[in-house]
Amino acid sequence: MHDYELVAMISPEVDEDGVSKIVDKVTQSINSRGGVVEDMKNWGKRKLTYPVKKFREADYILARFKLMPKSVRELESEVGSFGDILRYLVVKVGD
Repeated sequence: MHDYELVAMISPEVDEDGVSKIVDKVTQSINSRGGVVEDMKNWGKRKLTYPVKKFREADYILARFKLMPKSVRELESEVGSFGDILRYLVVKVGD
């Protein structure tokens, strides 16, 4: 398993309860693929440098996790299908 980080921008129209539900869905997506979530942080609402899908701010979450490389694409496609996530990025940490 490799170490990864996922940063996601969540629509500002989603309330705090909705953000925590999205965090739970991301955690379940990682765990269902045999991964382990090591850390999950909610960075809160931040102003964007430029509009994304006509929004000027978004809630950010950061997930640090371990996952097999073959499962990363599946995870990305599932996270991308969550309607309230404006953008996301998964990066491999370390070598």
